[in-house]
Order: sequence, then structure tokens, then C-alpha cells
Amino acid sequence: MAKDSTRDMTVGSPMKLILGFTIPLLFGALFQQFYSVVDTVIVGRFLGVNALAGVGATGSLNFMIMGFCMGVCSGFAIPVAHKFGARDYSGMRQMVANSVWLSVAFAVVMTTAVSLLCRSILTWMKTPQDIFGYSYSYILIIFLGIPATYLYNILSGVIRSMGDSKTPVFFLTLSAMLNIALDILFIVAFELGVAGAAAATVISQLISGLLCLVYMIRKFEILHITREEWKMNPFYMRQLCGMGVPMGLQYSITAIGAVILQTSVNTLGALAVASVTAAGRVNMFFSCPFEAMGSAMATYGGQNVGAKKLERLGQGLKACSLLGAAYAAVAFVVMFFFGDNLAALFVDSQNSAQAAELLANAKLFLTINSAFYVALAMVNIFRLMIQGMGFGTFAILAGVFEMVARTLVGLVLVPWLGFLGVCCSNPLAWTAATAFLIPAYRHVRRKLNRTLERSE
Repeated sequence: MAKDSTRDMTVGSPMKLILGFTIPLLFGALFQQFYSVVDTVIVGRFLGVNALAGVGATGSLNFMIMGFCMGVCSGFAIPVAHKFGARDYSGMRQMVANSVWLSVAFAVVMTTAVSLLCRSILTWMKTPQDIFGYSYSYILIIFLGIPATYLYNILSGVIRSMGDSKTPVFFLTLSAMLNIALDILFIVAFELGVAGAAAATVISQLISGLLCLVYMIRKFEILHITREEWKMNPFYMRQLCGMGVPMGLQYSITAIGAVILQTSVNTLGALAVASVTAAGRVNMFFSCPFEAMGSAMATYGGQNVGAKKLERLGQGLKACSLLGAAYAAVAFVVMFFFGDNLAALFVDSQNSAQAAELLANAKLFLTINSAFYVALAMVNIFRLMIQGMGFGTFAILAGVFEMVARTLVGLVLVPWLGFLGVCCSNPLAWTAATAFLIPAYRHVRRKLNRTLERSE
């Protein structure tokens, strides 16, 4: 194993460790967002507002399904981090092997089910008829690429669990550039429309996953799994599912509210859907640092719990919270002054009246959302920290709070306030989840302290 292939987060300055781990993850998240951002820019510029709205109308459904995939894989990586922190390398390899078996099973079942049901779901979501064809073509291909999503996320999660947050970023960078090239080739040259955008995303993610696999085989001797370690272990599978399924459900439960909200947005027409799509892509891009901080805290928490160094948990949480608050303030300033300019990247300005209304909507959405970025930072940091500590159920409950908030917005505020109600959905969801997660962290920390005291 290469000397610098892993990073031990159980010793050293928490601030330095978390910042050093977060920065590569941030670049990885940014490049991963290139998949959706580049798709959206090219679709909006070359295919028009209806195609842009068609892709955007699938956003919440995409988040619900793909979020489950990514959440499951992140959860599978936590027991790996525990074993690594405890220096149980044989157990770590068995965890990796069993997570692979589970990922294959999840991928096959999910790909089959959602591909068959996606047309019915889009109909239930009241997708406008003038964009329905775009939505169906795009999301069906994305769903057929679920195995590629599992491949990349399970392998990158294992690599990160051992402290290497740089390598997955490098592969994502390469695949992001490939995604841009394929978008131009499929949409502009081959004129494949939104189907070409979806195919470019799937192919790019598949290649990044394969690169992770080759890297792990060549560089991580500690992960060379023996035939005996490849055997299915029911006990380890239960542990993995106990972490992975709650994290997957956390994303999916949160997304249920987003799906209900999207259904309400769809009733406002294609322009409103396109406005949310453009603003949402900018919002997701600026949210990447919060996701990176959360992923860093999951690994930090997992390793330190595995090493029984509970006193370091609070130190790391304080350091990461300061980073999150500082970035939130900077991001709000950028959104307030330049939010409409950023959203303009996704709009063909030839129809000036339509574009002006879309950009006004996007500016309102981004200003209101960025004003609550501190809450978003706390949601990601506390939730992923709790998950890394081994308490995935609390993450599900936080997702329930977000789901309820978005559902109420979709059922009450959007019919009452129109697009302004849509702008309030994320801030209310983040605030509700934060109000639950902070006391939840204090509870699980006390529980871990009592467990450690009894074991000693």
C-alpha cells in the first residue's frame, strides 16, 4: 500500500485534518455537479426552455432514486471506516466484499423497478404535456445507468473511508471533461436531444467508477480481498444494511417532499419549472462545500468512534461548523449580487421577455435560499457526523422533518403564494432538520460516552 494512500483522522489537529480532507471532496462534488450543470446549460442553450423544463421536472425524482443509491453507498463505507480506525484490516476487507454483493443486488432490483415505473410516476407528478416527452427520455436513461452510480459511489466511498479523498476527485475531473465533450457530441453534433445529455452523464460516471476500480486494485494492497473474505457474511451484511439503508432512506424520504413540491411547481407551468431548474442548478453548485464538509465529518466521526477517541468528536464538529458558517456568509453575498447572472448561463436570451421573467424568478429563489445557507451547513455537518458515529436512524428522522416541511410548502404555500412559496421550501426544510439534529447529536454523544464507560 502506498504510504500516503490513507489518512488517519484519529490524531492531529481536527481543523487541519477536516480542511485537508474537505478540499479534495469539494472539488469532487463540484466536478460531479458538472454532470447536471453542463447538461442543463447545453440543453437550455441548444434545445430551448421546454427541453430545459423537461430535464428540470425530473430533478426531484432523480434525487429520490439516485440519492438513495448514493446514501446506501455512503452508509456502506462507514463500517469500513470503523474497521480501518480499529486496525481490523481483515474485517475491513470482508466489509468491502459484502458491500459489493449488496450493491449488485440493490442495483439490479432498483434499475428494473424504476425503469418500468418512471412513466407512471411522471404522470402522477402532473408533468406538463408540452415537456413530458423530454422528461421521460431523460430520466429513463438516467435510471438505466443506476449500476454505474453504484459502481462509482461504492468504490469512492471505500477509498474515502481510509482517508484518501484526493483520488476520486482526480477521476471525477477526467469524467467531467468527458461529460462535456459527450454532451456537445451527442446534443450538438448527433442531435440526440435530452437523451444525449442523459447518455453522456451515465457514460461519464461509468468511466469514473472503472477508474476507481483500477486504482484500488493497483494501489491498495490492504484491499486485496482473499477468496475466503469474498464469502457472503450475513452478520456483516446486516451491519452494512443497518448503516446503508437508513442513509439511503434519509435521501429518499427527504426527496418525497421534493417530489410533492415538484408536483405543485408543475402546475405553475413550464416557465416556472424552467426557473426552478436554472436556479436549482446554481444552488446545488454553491451547496457543494456543505456536502463535502458533511462527507468529511462522516469519515472523521467513523474513524474516531472506531478508535474510541470520543473527545475528538466535539473538537471536529466545532471546527467544521466554523468553516460552514464562514462559507455560508460568502456564498450569500455572491448570490445576492450575481445570482441572476449565474442563472443566465442556462437561458437562451433570444426570447427576451421569457428570459427576463425566468431570471427574475431565479434571482428571487437564489437570494432567499442563500440567506439560509448556515442552516444548510448545519444539516450536512451534524447529519453526516451522526451517521459516521453509527446512528443512521437519526438521519432518517431528520429527513422526515425535511419531507414534512417541503410537503407543507407544496400543499399550502405554493397554491397560496405561487413562485414565492417555492422559494421558501428549502429554507423551511433546512431549518426544521437543524432544529432536530443539534439535540440529536447531544443525545448520541451521551449514549456513546456511556457505552465507552461501561466497556472500560
